[in-house]
Amino acid sequence: MQIIYQRAIAYGLLALASIVIGASGHMQTVPPIEALLWTMGSVLLASGLLVLLASFDRGRTHAWLRLDWFVPSLRKRTGGYPIAHSLLGRIFRRVAPASLQSNHGTKQRGPVRVWLRRLGLSWLSSPVRRGVQGVCLMLFLGLFFVVCWPYSAHPPEHGRMSTGWVFVGLDQATGEFELRSSGSPSSVEHDIDDTAGAVGEPWMPRTGDRVFVFNAAIADAVEAKIGQFTLAHMDGSHAKLLSIEELTPELMNAFLIGSSKFDLSETDIAAWPSHYADNLISKEFVPAEIFLVIDPLVSLSTAIASRSWVWSLLCAAIILVVCVLIPRGFCGYLCPLGTTIDLFDWAIAGRFKRFRVADDGWWVHIKYYLLAGTLIAALGGVLVSGFVSAIPVITRALLFVVDPLQNGVARGWHLVPALNLGHALSIGMFALVLGLGFLRPRFWCKYVCPSGAVFSLGNLLRVTERKVESSCINCNKCVEICPFDAIKPDFTTRTTDCTLCQSCGGVCPTHAIKFVERWNVVELKIAGVPPTNETPLGRRGFLSLAAGTSAAVIGGTSLAAATKVFGANLDDSTAPRPVRPPGSVPEQEFLQMCIRCGECFKACPNNVLQPEGFLQGLEGLWTPYANTNWAGCESSCNACGQVCPTGAIRALPLEEKRVARMGLAIVNETTCLPYAGKEACDLCVQECNAAGYHAIEYTQVGTHMDDHGLPIEGSGFLAPVVLDDKCVGCGLCQTRCFAINVKNKHLLEASAIIVEAGSGKEDRLMHGSYLELRISEQVATSQDADDTSDSFYVPEINSPDLPTESQRQFEDDDPFGIGPTH
Repeated sequence: MQIIYQRAIAYGLLALASIVIGASGHMQTVPPIEALLWTMGSVLLASGLLVLLASFDRGRTHAWLRLDWFVPSLRKRTGGYPIAHSLLGRIFRRVAPASLQSNHGTKQRGPVRVWLRRLGLSWLSSPVRRGVQGVCLMLFLGLFFVVCWPYSAHPPEHGRMSTGWVFVGLDQATGEFELRSSGSPSSVEHDIDDTAGAVGEPWMPRTGDRVFVFNAAIADAVEAKIGQFTLAHMDGSHAKLLSIEELTPELMNAFLIGSSKFDLSETDIAAWPSHYADNLISKEFVPAEIFLVIDPLVSLSTAIASRSWVWSLLCAAIILVVCVLIPRGFCGYLCPLGTTIDLFDWAIAGRFKRFRVADDGWWVHIKYYLLAGTLIAALGGVLVSGFVSAIPVITRALLFVVDPLQNGVARGWHLVPALNLGHALSIGMFALVLGLGFLRPRFWCKYVCPSGAVFSLGNLLRVTERKVESSCINCNKCVEICPFDAIKPDFTTRTTDCTLCQSCGGVCPTHAIKFVERWNVVELKIAGVPPTNETPLGRRGFLSLAAGTSAAVIGGTSLAAATKVFGANLDDSTAPRPVRPPGSVPEQEFLQMCIRCGECFKACPNNVLQPEGFLQGLEGLWTPYANTNWAGCESSCNACGQVCPTGAIRALPLEEKRVARMGLAIVNETTCLPYAGKEACDLCVQECNAAGYHAIEYTQVGTHMDDHGLPIEGSGFLAPVVLDDKCVGCGLCQTRCFAINVKNKHLLEASAIIVEAGSGKEDRLMHGSYLELRISEQVATSQDADDTSDSFYVPEINSPDLPTESQRQFEDDDPFGIGPTH
């Protein structure tokens, strides 16, 4: 009867969970309410599943929630089935061939036990935990080194083109443009920069196809593009095109006064590239930043420091809920840093015993004091969790230690940026984290990690825990194998430290350990035998608590104050301002939200984004800035915002990213070669036009005059002029000038065109659209121009179809757009 009640409750919890989760997906709610609904739904779902599984329990004592998935020690059969509380164990005995199973009559280990024992005692006792650890570590490495690896992206190949078409006329009734071939249309494999291409088999589009039409007389694909059309009718050498876009005077004008020849293309060769963005999306089977967003200290400290809602709080809430059911399960199962420390301890630190310290020193509560100091600093507006949180620590270590090796081997060592003092500091900190293993195995995880401290506090709300039954014989095997120092001298549990790794359950010779609901008191051993000598305040007493708390408060407050005094100094307009990634929030909020994880560096092609050193003191250390001497920001990439776990870099679609100003290119007229009268140079103009921005134009400088005051032909140079309303600060111009004129030809000491950030030179929005911002600027400019002239020029925003082309507005009484321009 009790099993019937148990299953009824389980089905009720599952039904309620589906209602709550469904409501969170359909209700238009603010993020905190949505997060609360998701959290409640996750709790109900997990609870229902656990209660349902526990209803199939065949353990020695009854439990409402049984989480036994360890492999019990091999015991001789005394009648009936051997004692096994694990549902997985019973399934294995039913499904696996007898040849793989152990002999409980003779206590002879089966092949599976033998293989697991060779891997290690912890593998034998808790293979589920070790397996999950291995999968999570491989997933973490795959997301970092494969998904975030940008160099598997390649520009898409352009489709076929049919050339040699002539405009015949416009059907006024249907709006169809009629074209005919001027002979035999040919097929060309087109490339944006090679309009000649290679002639292949003739290609003829069919009725119903969508094609792009280009003016064959214009070499530049952007300027040559007329529009996208549907082939309403195709009959050999005749075609009728129906415009997909609005039929405008400008569109008709393109055919009427265009060249005598037009090309039809399968693809839009004038479109903005998007291969880096598409490549990241295609590889992200799970979000690349998933491990960062489930580290609760990352989200919590960021939200406190920036006084804002951080979307990753939802993910952190869900993992904390899971850890209520599997106490501190993140540390025992999911954390890749913990698994890395395990490997280091096994391979190196565990072989040296001379440095070992006791397990009852002052250091056992460092993680709580470090957590308190981190949150106090966040209250002061200073984010330091990225220095000590588990996932940022290992992510940054992989970035500074392993990523240069991957880049050097795969792409060439000359493409690896040089290390600086900030790199060395980060590498040293990671070495310290691993080196603590010489003191005790997993010393960092046990005593130091503030992310672990968050989960330890979450254990106070646990609904399941480790229990020891009265059959315990005080053999001490559980204490010896416990990786988190979570077992007291009387063999009961330090509940804030236990991760439910279940290694202890697998080595218990009497099967006295079970993992059940917190309120289970069936056949438990007597606590305090043998005596633990531990006070209610913990193992170390009141003095340790008082001293540690004082240190945390003083340390956190002092760190916040010192960082502000010797930090970025944003109130000083003359202080240096690094060029931030496109979509970065305002600088003050950026410094409070960036956790210095390094994920954006890894996803950025060509290492445009590099870690800042001490330019802004400790406050700016390891934050991303665009080193435009090294490379420029790719117009086809928006990866930095997509992988940012806290929203310090907003996740922008490409259309938004392309108009978000990182900075403004400034020409140094004293060193620029044309301005200085040294030689002609238009490297920056070429690079800007090739990228599709067209934000740099020419002006004539240095022209000599004859005796009559007339310019002498051939004198002077064409010099670059940056159009402020079009420049997005991508830095491609600076990269080209630095690479050619500084490094290659040694004509300059520094690039003559430099991207600068600061007030009026960049867009830094917490919310809102960059496209709308550009449009509002155009409207304001148009209104100003309209006050002084009858017609005006409106620069068009960068869009996928017409990225930089300027269009003129014509009078309404000029139907074909052939009116006068100014």
